[in-house]
Amino acid sequence: MGSEGTASVDIGSINPKVYKCEYAVRGESETYPQILEQQLQANPGSLPFDEVIFCSIGNPQALGQQPITFFREVLALCDHPSLLEKSETRNLFSSDSVARAQKILSYFPGKGTGAYSHSQGVKGLRHAIAAGIEARDGFPASADDIFLTDGATPGVHCMMQLLIRSEKDGILCPIPQYPLYSASITLHGGTLVPYYLDEATGWGLEISELKKQLEDTRSKGLSVRALVVINPGNPTGQVLTEDNQRQIVEFCKKEGLVLLADEVYQENIYVDDKKFNSFKKIVRSIGYGEEDFLLVSYHSISKGYYGECGKRGGYMEVIGFSSSIREQIYKIASVNLCSNISGQILSSLIMNTPKRGDASYESFTAERDGILNSLARRAKAMEDAFNNLEGVTCNKAEGSMFLFPQIRLPKKAIGAAKAAKKEPDVFYTLHLLESTGIVVVPGSGFGQMPGTYHFRCSILPQENKIPAIISRLAAFHESFMNQYRD
Repeated sequence: MGSEGTASVDIGSINPKVYKCEYAVRGESETYPQILEQQLQANPGSLPFDEVIFCSIGNPQALGQQPITFFREVLALCDHPSLLEKSETRNLFSSDSVARAQKILSYFPGKGTGAYSHSQGVKGLRHAIAAGIEARDGFPASADDIFLTDGATPGVHCMMQLLIRSEKDGILCPIPQYPLYSASITLHGGTLVPYYLDEATGWGLEISELKKQLEDTRSKGLSVRALVVINPGNPTGQVLTEDNQRQIVEFCKKEGLVLLADEVYQENIYVDDKKFNSFKKIVRSIGYGEEDFLLVSYHSISKGYYGECGKRGGYMEVIGFSSSIREQIYKIASVNLCSNISGQILSSLIMNTPKRGDASYESFTAERDGILNSLARRAKAMEDAFNNLEGVTCNKAEGSMFLFPQIRLPKKAIGAAKAAKKEPDVFYTLHLLESTGIVVVPGSGFGQMPGTYHFRCSILPQENKIPAIISRLAAFHESFMNQYRD
């Protein structure tokens, strides 16, 4: 018989938006290292290194970071509530973990975590998050403004679905950027409108650049709907000043743009002269009320000192939108029924940590500060190491979990890359991987000023491994530069 009626799906017949979409941190920079890992497992000693070290993505616990005890105790008790009835539990779990778990379980009709929740998230947990936001910012927050999500990513997709009507709708997005944004804009059929961060001023966000890109895009007949700001920056690691944030808010207000504020690295600040200020706080401190300004703020349990990437938790705080638009946002959320309950619980915990006088306070603060202080030391060590390499410059590591050094490649190396049909930064990072086992992500995956080359490197490998990583990197770089020297 013939093949009549047989379904056929090939690259030419799938949604072109899916084919066009790219996500650098989960592409070749992840799949090829995994192949090398498998080769090492099957044939130890077959490569010039004995392990693959992933400096490519922000996945702390995969690289040895331990979870926060208080968070995991509460989560364990919520997931297995019968433990609360056992006498030995009081000896194994802190008293405030027990009390917090009991309080959280009271929010669930069945006193357990196995059922669906409200599509916006469990109301009691949203109240707890709103209280945490209010304590952080000094301005009121409402549970009704909180949408709990499986990490920050679904919240980003939600707003792109809401705002993008066609390719005539643009979203202002920083370059370099976290590729979630370019991927989401592409998937939803919009147009990414790039604005370039100024590497010479520590990855500064210049209002003049925003105005230039906005005016140029509007002159082409496009409607710009929103501005994405990542603070602290990913992949660039800068922390915005309060004055700069005020300028950004006023720019959005004047131009009628929704401000999409990615604030998932708000706990990751490593310099004394900078501190995190949420855009919600800036908006309210200027004097804009509930109906004056459109803002969506994102947070996640995957970053900070907690690093609970696999638990998939986060939230978006949505302010300034009318009730009719909120209904549409809720409709999008309801299509997925609800975010996972473990992530919801952890989202409430990161915004309401143990307080002074609680049984877990001292152990919690020791764990938190130990992680953050170590990350600061690692960031400084990596920053200094990059700046000691020939032809490499790296801006100060102010925050987040990444550095984004620029590498000035010899013309001979650029020519060799073109002959290999690779971007020059991809060519460099693949050679780095094959020589040392160190995985970084080429800057072309994040966007960069034309004619420049970078790579993103995380600071997440455990601190005792940093000296060896620096040593391997320095030896490779010297050899590479000598091989391709003009």
